[in-house]
Amino acid sequence: MATKPTTSTTAPRLKTLYQNTISKELQQELELGNINQVPKLQKIVVSVGIGKNKDDKRFHEIVVTTLQKITGQQPVDRMAKKSIAGFKIRAGMNRVGVSVTLRGARMYEFLDRLVNVAMPRIRDFHGVGAKGFDKKGNYNLGLLEQSIFPELSFEDTQILHGLQITFVITPSNQKNSRALLEKFGIPFEKGDRR
Repeated sequence: MATKPTTSTTAPRLKTLYQNTISKELQQELELGNINQVPKLQKIVVSVGIGKNKDDKRFHEIVVTTLQKITGQQPVDRMAKKSIAGFKIRAGMNRVGVSVTLRGARMYEFLDRLVNVAMPRIRDFHGVGAKGFDKKGNYNLGLLEQSIFPELSFEDTQILHGLQITFVITPSNQKNSRALLEKFGIPFEKGDRR
């Protein structure tokens, strides 16, 4: 008789920290009248554009394996929305990118590992830039290579590729989003105030 795997009932550390401390601090610091106005991390999207390597099956497999190992979730292939002649991509072409959308506990666990384990492993790291915010307050972080994640073995990092990590924050603007991300421990470059 097979037994069901046990699931942990404890909430992720950053989620508990947000609910108990960060949300109240942000409400005071940002002078918000209602707790529902406090910015909240809705989801994290981790994606890799395949572009020039769209016909290379080995490269696609490496990207899928990388995303599976660092997020703990099965990635999905993305389809091209518009044609790009330089990359020989036509609108509607499949497998031009791979992405994973994280929500709930997995989202907070990924953020915790990113901030406390992966980012300190970046060489000559002085913080992330503030230019990654869009008008709605979402933040885009680009990483040059996947080797900073300790979940990956030496074989997984033989062919290097970049990652795009998008933090979707609601309801928010750039100032409030940055305040939330700083509370979570994301280090912004010194003197880079926007």
